[in-house]
Amino acid sequence: MLKAADRVVAFTGAGLSTEAGIPDFRSPGGRWSRMKPISFEAFLAGDEARRESWRRRFDMDDEIRLARPTRGHLAIASWVRAGKCPAVITQNIDNLHQASGIPADAVVEVHGNTTYATCLDCARRYEIAALREPFLASGKAPCCDDCGGFIKTATISFGQPMPETVMRRATELAKTCDLFVVVGSSLVVYPAADLPRLAHRQGARVVIVNREETPGDAYAELLLRGEIGDLLADFVL
Repeated sequence: MLKAADRVVAFTGAGLSTEAGIPDFRSPGGRWSRMKPISFEAFLAGDEARRESWRRRFDMDDEIRLARPTRGHLAIASWVRAGKCPAVITQNIDNLHQASGIPADAVVEVHGNTTYATCLDCARRYEIAALREPFLASGKAPCCDDCGGFIKTATISFGQPMPETVMRRATELAKTCDLFVVVGSSLVVYPAADLPRLAHRQGARVVIVNREETPGDAYAELLLRGEIGDLLADFVL
C-alpha cells in the first residue's frame, strides 16, 4: 500500500516518541494523571501558573534534550527522502522529526514545539537553555528583554488558539493525499484528530498504527497493532 501510493501523509502522536523515553500525557501514569494541565487562560492570568508551567518544563528537560529519534521516526523520514511524503503532520512537540533528518519546513507542528520559547507579545524567539539557569536561580517566570511580555514555550496550551497557517496547511495535506498514515495518536485531541477523517472523506486510504484502539479505527482500511518501532521497521523505503 505504501509503495503504491503517490502522495503519503504521516500524522503522528505521542505513541511514536515513547520508545525515545518521552512518556505520553494521557496513559495511566502519564503526566496528566499526576497533574492538571495548565490552561492558556491560567498562564496569562497568574504569576504562580506561569512559574509552575516553567517548573514543569524544566522538570522534563532531560527527557526532551536527551531523546533521539526512534525506529518509527527513521522509517517515516525514509518516506520523506524517497519523495513519497511531502510533509509530516505531528501532534508531538519534541522536535524528533527534525532530528530524524526531515527538513523543518516539512514538519507541520499542530501543537507547537517545546524545544524553544517565544514572547507572546513580540514573538521574539528564546532558546530553552538560555532560560533555564535564570529561572532556577530566581524562580521567576521569564519575561521578554525587548518588550516585557510573557515568554512561553512554543507549544499550544489548552484554550490557546490553534495556529491558523499551520492548520490550513495540515488540512490541505489531508485533502490532497491518497494515503494517510496515523502513527501513535489516540485521535482524541481536536481539531487535529479530525484530519484522518477528512482524508478519508476525500477518498484517501487511512492506515492506523497504534498500540490501542482509536476512534478512527472504524474508517481505517488497515489497522496495525503493536509496538510502533517493530511495526514500522518493515516500512522503511
